[in-house]
Order: sequence, then C-alpha cells, then structure tokens
Amino acid sequence: MIDSRLGGKVALITGANHGIGAATAVALAAEGVAVFLTYKRLAPSNVPAYPAAYDEMRAASADEVVRRIRAAGGSAEAAEADLADPGTPQVLFDLAEKAFGPVEILVNNASGWLSDTFTPTERDGFGRPLRMVDAETYDRQFAVDVRAPALLIAEFTRRHLARGASWGRVIGLTSGGPDGFPAEVSYGAAKAAQENYTMSAAHELGRYGITANMVYPPVTDTGWINEEVENAVAASSVLRDIAQPEDVAEVITFLASHQGRRVTGQRLRMY
Repeated sequence: MIDSRLGGKVALITGANHGIGAATAVALAAEGVAVFLTYKRLAPSNVPAYPAAYDEMRAASADEVVRRIRAAGGSAEAAEADLADPGTPQVLFDLAEKAFGPVEILVNNASGWLSDTFTPTERDGFGRPLRMVDAETYDRQFAVDVRAPALLIAEFTRRHLARGASWGRVIGLTSGGPDGFPAEVSYGAAKAAQENYTMSAAHELGRYGITANMVYPPVTDTGWINEEVENAVAASSVLRDIAQPEDVAEVITFLASHQGRRVTGQRLRMY
C-alpha cells in the first residue's frame, strides 16, 4: 500500500467527468484527498469509428463521479468550465478554495484533442476522420492543452507562494511529444509544449516544495477503443494490452504521495 500521507490535501483535476480524470479523482479521494473536478460536456462527435458509449461519456457531467466518491466517504465537488477561456483558471481555484481550502495538487488532465494532419488523408489508420491543420485546429488544441495548463500552474504557484506553503504537486498528462505524432500533429505539438512548461516548473518551483511531472499513459480505454485499435495493440511488440484509466490513476497517485516526494522533472512513460 502506498504511504501516501495525502489525507487532508486538496486536489484540482481537469477533465474529470470520465476516463483518466475521473479515475484519478476516485483514487485520490480514496487516500483522503478532497477533490475538485472540472469538466466540459462535449457535443456528440457522431463518428462511426467510435463506440456509441464514447459520445455519452464525453457529454456527461461529473455528477456520477462525485456521487461515487461521496458514497465511499470521500469529499468531492465539481464545476463545468471552458479551459479555452483564459479567465477560467482563476475562477476554478476560487471555487476549489471556497469548497475545500487551498489547492495543493494540480492534475492537468483535460485535452482539446482532435486529429489533424499535413496530408490530404481523410481518415487515420483506425477509421477516424482527419482534417488538414489550420488556425482552428491549432487554436483549439493549444488553448486547452498548452495555455490552460500554463495558466493553471501559474495560478497554483501564485497562491502557493502567497500563503507561504511548502508542499505542492503538479502532474500533467502527455502523449506523442517532441518526436512528432502523425495524424494527431497539433495534439502532439501541444503536449510537447505542455511537457516543456511542466519541466520548467520542476526546475523553478522545487525550492518552494513543488514537484512537477508528466505521465505518458499507454493506449488507455477511455471509451474510444475500437477493434482496429485492439488489433494494433495486440500486434505491438511493446504494449502488453490496453490499459484502464485506473492503471494511470495509480501512477498519478504515487506522484502525489509521500513516496513520490523525490520524483520531479520526469516524463514517466507507461507500458
């Protein structure tokens, strides 16, 4: 069992109405963390390549996650918010502090994911629609996956320093990275930028007791897995199987825990 020493801490988790964000909220709450969940309900994609339940999950609120945590004796609140709005980070911290007190754990999980490309290809290898890179794909991806995490880290740090705190955790989720991400080029570029912000935070904020790390999950079943993806994973020489959101939540919980206190400035690749 993890020696978490997390009881009484407060966490702000983005993108927590389903998938990895929801699993992380449940896992941290089980360790005694009061969790504030943020999310944005999305309109149905109506893409046949996705399982039907995927659209339902992304269109749901975080009410069921909050109910589950409370039923288990934990503390949770949630608010819907648009991370593409640069004013959102301050509002979220205000809401979280009003509910539970100062935020000590920030989990940047939300993504504005879309699949775009520099080629004229209309579908990727999994049957999902592709579009050419343009200003809209860039703005959507970078607003949510780069600017929002940067502003959230900045707001987290400002409040941490103002109250003279000495313990904090910043944990982000990444994929792709600096080597490129074919068919998801803006997503890969945005995640690479978020990684860089987080690594800078690790270097600059360690003196204030804040660790900052990125988690790179394997292929994880957050509702989007179809038969083509399953076959690709089965044929891989690296991946054993498709991970579950709870697998990733365990790693995030470790990084937040007392046992993870000496881990910072890392990009943890899961398999």
